[in-house]
Amino acid sequence: MLRKLLGALTSVFRGRQLDENLLLDLEEALILSDVGMDTTELLMAHLRAAIHKQRLRQADQVREALKQRIVELLGEETQPLRVSDEKPTVWMFIGVNGTGKTTTIAKVAYRLRRQRQQVLMAAGDTFRAAAQEQLGVWAKRVDCQLVQHQSGADPAAVIFDSLQAAKARGLDTVLVDTAGRLHTKHNLMEELKKVYRVVQRELGRLPDESLLVLDASTGQNGISQAATFGAAVPVTGIVLTKLDGSAKGGIVLAIASQLRVPIRLVGVGERMEDLEDFDPKQFAEGLFED
Repeated sequence: MLRKLLGALTSVFRGRQLDENLLLDLEEALILSDVGMDTTELLMAHLRAAIHKQRLRQADQVREALKQRIVELLGEETQPLRVSDEKPTVWMFIGVNGTGKTTTIAKVAYRLRRQRQQVLMAAGDTFRAAAQEQLGVWAKRVDCQLVQHQSGADPAAVIFDSLQAAKARGLDTVLVDTAGRLHTKHNLMEELKKVYRVVQRELGRLPDESLLVLDASTGQNGISQAATFGAAVPVTGIVLTKLDGSAKGGIVLAIASQLRVPIRLVGVGERMEDLEDFDPKQFAEGLFED
């Protein structure tokens, strides 16, 4: 999942002397790798200050300074999904259509079922009949329970019934699907707020996670999506999908710098097993492997 960003950084430093051309090439490589202008400018300002303050003279020294800053930016510890002491744990999944949200829910359910947890999927995307059908197929495939209403039903009612069922049956985890909200649509955002309030009311606490699912290949557009969704409901974590395909990898640094929301999971393939806990230290170290 690192090959494009890794290749860009490696080629900048290989066999180079520390001069202004190297710094300009590094800046360009970061921008082209979806790190984004704002985060790139912060990284470059840090490097230039380090060069001056620490009197760096070699390209390898700048490389190490950049590596150290990236580790600081990402942190060193994996931040797993939060689990409640009181059943059921509830994880909400939000995001626009096409990010891989429903597939992510299925992969999470698959992981939990392998841990012998009792899982319920709440089909809260009632605006698209296909979304409910897809979730139903996944529920059968991974052997978990499903609550759904007819197409066009009130999503908040689906979530209410799901939580009531989970509590009555003593289930471990509820995975809440929501409509692929177009983040420019005010009424759909209001509906999302309503669903969030229903979860809070029925649990007597906030959802254990409100996970924003972002497609890594969309680059900086994901940052704007996150800002808008974050204004509607508190986002507690990011699931970054399709990091194995056309994604350039720099979006990871942009999320860490601009959003300050932990990346919880990354999708790295099509198989059910291809959903991994994000390891920031491993990611940072991997960027500078020779």
